[in-house]
Amino acid sequence: MKRIGFLSFGHWSDSPGSQTTSASDVLLQSIDLAVAAEEVGADGAYFRVHHYANQLASPFPLLAAAGAKTSRIELGTGVIDMRYENPLYMAEDAGAADLIAGGRLQLGISRGSPEQVIDGYRYFGYEAPEGSTMADVARNNATVFLQVIDGARFAEPNPRPMFPNPHPGPLGIQPQSPGLSERIWWGAGSDSTAVWAAEQGMNLMSSTLKEDESGEPFHVQQRRQIEAYRAAWAEAGHEREPRVSVSRSIFAIVNDTDRRYFVGGGDRSDQFGVIDDFRAVFGRSYADEPDALIEQLRDDEAIAAADTLLLTVPNQLGVDYNAHVLESILTHVAPALGWR
Repeated sequence: MKRIGFLSFGHWSDSPGSQTTSASDVLLQSIDLAVAAEEVGADGAYFRVHHYANQLASPFPLLAAAGAKTSRIELGTGVIDMRYENPLYMAEDAGAADLIAGGRLQLGISRGSPEQVIDGYRYFGYEAPEGSTMADVARNNATVFLQVIDGARFAEPNPRPMFPNPHPGPLGIQPQSPGLSERIWWGAGSDSTAVWAAEQGMNLMSSTLKEDESGEPFHVQQRRQIEAYRAAWAEAGHEREPRVSVSRSIFAIVNDTDRRYFVGGGDRSDQFGVIDDFRAVFGRSYADEPDALIEQLRDDEAIAAADTLLLTVPNQLGVDYNAHVLESILTHVAPALGWR
C-alpha cells in the first residue's frame, strides 16, 4: 500500500490552452485541486516553491486555505528553499497553517533547486558567512527550524511584558502544533544528503532527479539512496518509522483527451546532464495505456521502496483534467500494482 498524492509546480502563463493565466488562477485552482484530489481518493496535495518565477512561491497562505477547505488529505511542499527562509518566522507560519489544517502538513524543505536569478537569496537579505556556503546556511536554517517547532525555549523574557508570560524562563515560538516536527521532509539530491536527513530525524523526499553517483539507471540509484537513508536512520536510533517519497510523471491514457495530450509523450529512458555544476540523472516519464503502464512501473525499484508516490501534474490544464489524471492512476493502475 502506498500513499499517492500530486505535486504541482504551479505554473501560470497566457499561452494558448493554459487555464492558469495569472497568479490568482494558480492559487485558487490549487485549492480546488486539493479538494478534488481528496474527493477522488488521493492522499496528498503537494506544491513546489520557486522564487522569481511565474510559479507558486509563498506556500503557507495556500496550505492554510487548502487546509480549511479539506478534511483528510495531506498538504505539503516539495520543496521550500531554506536559503531564503528566516527559520523562526517560518516556524510561526508553519505552526499556524498546521493548526488550521488539523495537523495534516507534510513540509518538504531543502537547499533548493536551480534558480531563476543569480544568488537570489541575497535580495532576501541572506548571504553565507565567511568560510561557509549557502548549502551550509540552508542546513543550519533547517536545524533551527526543527528545534523551534519542537518547542525549544530560547528567548529571554521581558521582565515587564505587555502580557503575562505563560511560564517562567525563556520563551519559544508560538503557535506550536504538536507533531509537526515529525512531518518535515528533506529533499535530498545525493546519497550523502539523504544520510544527513536521516541523522536529523527528517523524512526523505526524493525527486525526479538526483546526483549521478554510479552511472546506473535513475530508479536504481534512487533505490540505493533510499537504502542508505534507512540504514542511517536505524543507526541514529530514532524511535519512529521514517517516511520516504519519490516523484514521478505518470499518465494513464484512457480517453481521447489523454491521447491528444500524451500519446508519444513518455520518455523511454533516463537522461543525464549537468545542473548546478554537478552531473545529474533525470528519471524517465511514463505515458501509456493502463496495462502497459502497469508492466513498466513494476520495474521501478525506487517506487517499490518508497511508501509515498507524488504524481507531477500539468496544472495549466485545469482542475477537472488534473483530477481525472489522478483518478485514472488510482483506478486503473494502482490496484494492479498493490498500491491500493
